[in-house]
Amino acid sequence: VQLQASGGGLVQAGGSLRLSCAASGRTFSDYFMGWFRQAPGKEREFVAGISWSGGLTNYADSVKGRFTISRDKVKSTVYLQMMSLKPEDTAVYYCGARMQRAPEYDYWGQGTQVTVSS
Repeated sequence: VQLQASGGGLVQAGGSLRLSCAASGRTFSDYFMGWFRQAPGKEREFVAGISWSGGLTNYADSVKGRFTISRDKVKSTVYLQMMSLKPEDTAVYYCGARMQRAPEYDYWGQGTQVTVSS
């Protein structure tokens, strides 16, 4: 299984970015896909998640109303549309995958850097 994250970059506060996570190596119909982030000196934190089959979503309070997670079954890709970015959103963003009822994520992508300048 491979998760390939991309789309990070440098953006000014208030700007937007869209991250992509291309998933391959198995079918993900019974998986839950998530985006996490890790800022320097901080622990990795959950950002948003989506069930591959039904599209149910959930978000961290810090990004609700600004970020939108979605998935394209045909392209086997999960997206994170980030709007109204803030300097505190600066982090390395990772995508992950877990079985829907599993407590832990089984697979991780390599991470993509997002830097928001003030």
